[in-house]
Amino acid sequence: MRRIIFVLLFTLAGSAAAADALQFELVIKNHRFTPAEITIPANQKVKLLVKNEDETPEEFESYTLKREKIIPGKSQAVIWIGPLPAGEHKFFGEFNEKTAQGRLIVK
Repeated sequence: MRRIIFVLLFTLAGSAAAADALQFELVIKNHRFTPAEITIPANQKVKLLVKNEDETPEEFESYTLKREKIIPGKSQAVIWIGPLPAGEHKFFGEFNEKTAQGRLIVK
């Protein structure tokens, strides 16, 4: 019984920490990211909510962040980032790479 309580408390603590995380929103519309530049705090895990308002899917991809996620048209996805040291990271939409470009600035 003690083990079950410990696991439950540990799970709730993790959920509370995730709920307290800073959230940033990125919108895909007309095959572009808006805003094209996002600034997040250094050394802190953040939640990036990516909303795809286009009819077609797009893939959020970043080599330096080591993230790639397909977001179907008219849907959204959460991408957890960090904690990261100060610096810059480019991201792009693999399906529309010429127009879907962005940059994450960590300060």
